[in-house]
Amino acid sequence: MNAKLFAYAPAPESRAVVDIAPSYGLFVDGEFREAAAGKVFKTLSPASEEVLSEVAYGEQEDIDAAVRAARAAFGPWSALPGAERAKYLFRIARIIQERSRELAVLETLDNGKPIRETRDADLPLVAAHFFYYAGWADKLSYAGCGPDPRPLGVAAQVIPWNFPLLMLAWKVAPALATGNTVVLKPAETTPLSALFFADICRQAGLPKGVVNIVPGDGATGAALVGHPDVNKVAFTGSTAVGKQIARTVAGTRKRLTLELGGKGANIVFEDAPLDQAVEGIVGGIFFNQGQVCCAGSRLLVQESVQEEVLDALKRRLSTLRVGDPLDKNTDVGAINSAEQLARITELAEAGEAEGAQRWSPPCELPGEGYWFAPTVFTGVSQAHRIAREEIFGPVLSVLTFRTPDEAVAKANNTPYGLSAGIWTEKGSRILKLANQLRAGVVWANTFNKFDPTSPFGGYKESGYGREGGRHGLEAYLEHA
Repeated sequence: MNAKLFAYAPAPESRAVVDIAPSYGLFVDGEFREAAAGKVFKTLSPASEEVLSEVAYGEQEDIDAAVRAARAAFGPWSALPGAERAKYLFRIARIIQERSRELAVLETLDNGKPIRETRDADLPLVAAHFFYYAGWADKLSYAGCGPDPRPLGVAAQVIPWNFPLLMLAWKVAPALATGNTVVLKPAETTPLSALFFADICRQAGLPKGVVNIVPGDGATGAALVGHPDVNKVAFTGSTAVGKQIARTVAGTRKRLTLELGGKGANIVFEDAPLDQAVEGIVGGIFFNQGQVCCAGSRLLVQESVQEEVLDALKRRLSTLRVGDPLDKNTDVGAINSAEQLARITELAEAGEAEGAQRWSPPCELPGEGYWFAPTVFTGVSQAHRIAREEIFGPVLSVLTFRTPDEAVAKANNTPYGLSAGIWTEKGSRILKLANQLRAGVVWANTFNKFDPTSPFGGYKESGYGREGGRHGLEAYLEHA
């Protein structure tokens, strides 16, 4: 049979469903406004390097105004009965569902991830988080935080570029449900979905000042985190920045949660369902181009099945489609920025220089934009940089083990502790290893599955605190 009969034709999603304005302001006290100093920055499409829009750049004066607005709104918002706050969250969730196609296209344009992921993973989860926390708003006394839990006040929230709208939902939904007000700083390379969310807040009739959004870069985030009238700081991003934030907050009364980097181990035993495991390996490291803090970037495979797993993995990777993120057939999209691409490239070159064997499937990368082919390294030791450092890209390091104890020792041999996966048919082995692995999330015979009812967070240099589930409420409540 001629293979060309089964070739994919392009199936592009229409850009016409989203109307991106030429410029956007800060969202403070329910209104869009220019930055006090009039500064702006451009946000690009990683797939084409075209300028999507110009965005106001917030500085200290803008942060001061946003925090004042949030403080003024806190009293009336926190005084509302939980059932009344819930109505706003339910309304936001429904509007997100109604505008999900528009938001999915926007996120793909601004971030570079495939439309298949924004449409089928990101947006359903965004709406689900608002629905879930809306349900908690009038039940806080049953959340395990004491009989009369109270909101903290103004929450400063700094989110990353890899899941811009989803990370917003993880933070904003529990903050609002518990009666706090918010000042949010989106990532410099992906500010647009947060600004569209500001419009959704207005559409839902959310009182002015309850949610404020100030785009900018690291200096903007530092000004927000260091603001004296902020009661709570929530950050998702790199471990290096997380450490800086912890130093800034130390000695103050601010509450802090950090969700940082990871170097997750995906452990495959010889009795695992290998075809299923290969799908889990692919999803674990190539989902969102590997730009996932809990990515399964280290594959630990039992020696007896190493060859079989690698052969099947290479066959599967040869079917992945790399290219236009707006094409519904695309599996691997663009890297988010030139800076991130340089970091991935540098670490991959270090892997080769240190003696690991590099393999990528044949694939033609587009001439414009930021791209990196799916890559597998074999012959990796625990001393290699690619086995120790977070690459945050589509790069898999393969190590082997013989016994369960060796697998656990290698999996835990990392400064991180965010995620792990176990592939085996033995339930008893899953339960035993899950208790031994120093990881905040352990998946069994699956990987990268998320649910708003389930807590997420890490140990060691992966941060502290939990987001999701009723555990995600605790970070925003004062215990009675």
